[in-house]
Amino acid sequence: MIPKDATGSALELARQVLAIEADAVRALIARLDERFLAAVSLILACRGRVIVSGIGKSGHIARKIASTLSSTGTPAYFVHPAEASHGDLGMIQRDDVFIGISYSGESGELLQILPLVRRQGAKLIAITGSAKSSLALEADIFLDAGVAQEACPHNLAPTASTTAALALGDALAVALLDARGFSADDFARSHPGGALGRRLLTHVSDVMRGGADVPKVTEQATLRQAMLEMTRGRIGMTAVLDASGRVSGIFTDGDLRRALATIADISATRVAQVMSSGPRTIRPEALAAEAVQIMETHKVNQLLVVDGRGELVGALNMHDLFRAKVI
Repeated sequence: MIPKDATGSALELARQVLAIEADAVRALIARLDERFLAAVSLILACRGRVIVSGIGKSGHIARKIASTLSSTGTPAYFVHPAEASHGDLGMIQRDDVFIGISYSGESGELLQILPLVRRQGAKLIAITGSAKSSLALEADIFLDAGVAQEACPHNLAPTASTTAALALGDALAVALLDARGFSADDFARSHPGGALGRRLLTHVSDVMRGGADVPKVTEQATLRQAMLEMTRGRIGMTAVLDASGRVSGIFTDGDLRRALATIADISATRVAQVMSSGPRTIRPEALAAEAVQIMETHKVNQLLVVDGRGELVGALNMHDLFRAKVI
């Protein structure tokens, strides 16, 4: 536990760290120029893969940049510079683009493999803090990730510099994403196992109840019959269909409570008299995330699913969406 007399200084130091790192990222904006555009063009024209490499803290940043590139439409992978010297260099081919990351631009393990990368014929992009470094001078394109200071009180631990390199990599990935016309559907296909994938790939037809599981009655049904159908369906409502089989209304638990407050004979009352007309509906091909939005916007817990002719094909409620992990 932090001593009470140290909590103020801890908060102040934390704020300084965030301010320094925010300033470091903000300073990158003014330094983006034709070199950044050249890097984007070089990668777009690449017929092979993008290889990202670095060691130490820069290595962790390189891994993340490679992952971000891959998930946004630019095939990429990380190569550890030390492992490259022991066989992994064979992963780099003539048609590849090699992105080397080193704040000093003098990391020995990285510099050691650059001549071999060059010999393979790959193009080289350097992300470093020094334009005069060995890495920058060897590169086809130099991207300036320099920072005024590290966030570490001793100006030693890589903090602001790694944040800047990461932000520059993200900027590169997003610029490439836009240039490729990479869509939300493309993103979902590379993230099928996560929450994003579920939201972007799951359709209403995947989660709705269909067939006999959908409670439904005709407009001529009595209130009693509608109550029995609601109980059978266990979804808190029943659809109400007109003579042609199209949806004309919905009868929910809320409608039932309001009806019982004013109606004495439930066997003599038609459901059409107490239903909610013009209910919210959705098409089966719509995204399940769209169903969530409709429910939240209009504060309803159920939706009827209809086809292009307005005929009932299914129903779903919020619990169905929870089970599918869409929300």
